[in-house]
Amino acid sequence: MPKVHKVWCAVDCGVAVNPNIIRAQMEGGIGYGLGAILFDSIDLGDNGAVRQSNFHDYRSLRINEMPDVEVAIIASSEAPTGVGEPGVPPIGPAVANAWRRLTGQPVQRLPLASGLVA
Repeated sequence: MPKVHKVWCAVDCGVAVNPNIIRAQMEGGIGYGLGAILFDSIDLGDNGAVRQSNFHDYRSLRINEMPDVEVAIIASSEAPTGVGEPGVPPIGPAVANAWRRLTGQPVQRLPLASGLVA
């Protein structure tokens, strides 16, 4: 299974009113998105019922699996904007592209931890 060690992130969100909050939001979004591409899976039983019931049988990213995240906040004079979600979407394609570059194999099924990636 792949392990992400380091993530570099740049964010242009207008004037950075509180840089610490911006960094925290980017780090959290990256962790959430990384957990999704690596582990998020809901399985259905034969009767169509969801097999997972809580975090004991639904895998998510653990704190010790969180990569080192470096956030660069782009200086701007534009009006401030929200930073709640921008860290989530790009991490999946970034990890998939890194996996292909490392192994030569494209990602064709998610989550990566399912063992479906050769």
